[in-house]
Amino acid sequence: MKLLLWILAFVFLGLGAVGAFVPVLPTAPFLLLSSACFAKSSQRFHRWFCSTKLYEKNLKSFMETRGMTMRVKLRILAVSTLAIFISFLLVDILAVRVILVGVVLIQYYYFFFRIKTLPDDKKE
Repeated sequence: MKLLLWILAFVFLGLGAVGAFVPVLPTAPFLLLSSACFAKSSQRFHRWFCSTKLYEKNLKSFMETRGMTMRVKLRILAVSTLAIFISFLLVDILAVRVILVGVVLIQYYYFFFRIKTLPDDKKE
């Protein structure tokens, strides 16, 4: 089981790293999954992962404070809303469009009412 979690951790890390450069692919969820898998599979790799620039830039403040700056929230929402909007335009099925609108509404609710907003003077 530890080997499977270790492999998944690196797969999620790779997807998160690609997501840092490809606007449509989200970074934070994959890095969170990677962190969880590393924590369950290997403390050594978990410590290594927590010391990487990728972790520090994208997850450190959230993991420590359970919050994000408004700038980070807006950046994440802009990218994901754009991806969902493109999907909305390409799909011609009403039920799927309704689900996509629901996903956007839930996402905005969660980001603005469930995730604490940190002052901008803190490091991202």
